[in-house]
Amino acid sequence: MAETDFPAELADLRDTLRRITEVIDLEALRAEVADLEQQAADPNLWDNQENAQRVNSQLSHKQAHLDRVDRLGGRIEDVEIMAQMAAEEADEDTRAEAVNELAGIRKALESLEVVTLMSGEYDERDAVVTIRSGAGGVDAADFAEMLLRMYTRWAETREWDVKVLDTSYAEEAGLKSATFEIKAPYAFGTLSVEAGTHRLVRISPFDNQGRRQTSFAAVEVIPLLEGTDSIDIDENDLKIDVYRSSGPGGQSVNTTDSAVRITYLPTGTVVSMQNEKSQIQNRAAAMRVLESRLLLLKKAEEAAEKKELAGDIKASWGDQIRSYVLHPYQMVKDLRTGHETGNADKVLNGELEGFIEAGIRWRGQGGEDS
Repeated sequence: MAETDFPAELADLRDTLRRITEVIDLEALRAEVADLEQQAADPNLWDNQENAQRVNSQLSHKQAHLDRVDRLGGRIEDVEIMAQMAAEEADEDTRAEAVNELAGIRKALESLEVVTLMSGEYDERDAVVTIRSGAGGVDAADFAEMLLRMYTRWAETREWDVKVLDTSYAEEAGLKSATFEIKAPYAFGTLSVEAGTHRLVRISPFDNQGRRQTSFAAVEVIPLLEGTDSIDIDENDLKIDVYRSSGPGGQSVNTTDSAVRITYLPTGTVVSMQNEKSQIQNRAAAMRVLESRLLLLKKAEEAAEKKELAGDIKASWGDQIRSYVLHPYQMVKDLRTGHETGNADKVLNGELEGFIEAGIRWRGQGGEDS
């Protein structure tokens, strides 16, 4: 095993952290946190609930980001002391621990470096993700449920807060659609590279002849609207339906009409919510997601963009961004970045970091414009 040059490695890590903090503008970030802390301490803060929620959300996100940077600086100092102790006492166990910690710090710095590539208008926001089954019948519905589990497990490993807002179950198995919210710093910027059509190839468990089946699911990612964003919706443009929440196989799980479906008539945009406890809560959640989608459409129109920011996702052939192959071999490959792995099971169980980081770097290099 090659000897680790600790002084050189530590110098390189410090230089990498320095470059990252320059991009982040650490002093400006500290000033923002201090200002938000002052606002949060105002005894009159909750007189305006929307503003209070915005302040607390931003404070939580920015403080977490600042803590992440500070912790890395501390880890570099700690591993230097560990390496010195190992050298002075000729302790191979401590030395091996220091080598492992160096690798861990480098990986954490690479992840932090990815954050510096997220400078879009909404990248710091929480995210709302909707998964819809596409072509492929019951296999597509099952695939949509697999993707929901994949993203939920990925978020949980990051200790990110995940809240499922709506689930529409298919008749035989799986999901027609599911919408969930992720509250975390840069949740939208991180997950936005997952938007598009995902393709699954496998032996269908629903085919009694054991034939190979190709199915599709669409993933939409939008940033969560904040109280300071401006989008006007005329109540006359809304069609609001209430109905009973349902579980797998169409069974009723609620004896009252608490689920809400809102249709914005000018664009045909539909948002459904059923996972809150009351009709009022479901309506509020549905309006929040509807406003977020309409704001993106408005921004896209104002910028004369060729496509909506959430993407024109067809969930069919010719539109896929990633393939998950389970037969005749295992492989997951992103068709934009070329990133791939032969362990599809791990990916479907939430090991997405490599794909997401590759996607963010690809986007940072102008991939979406090519």
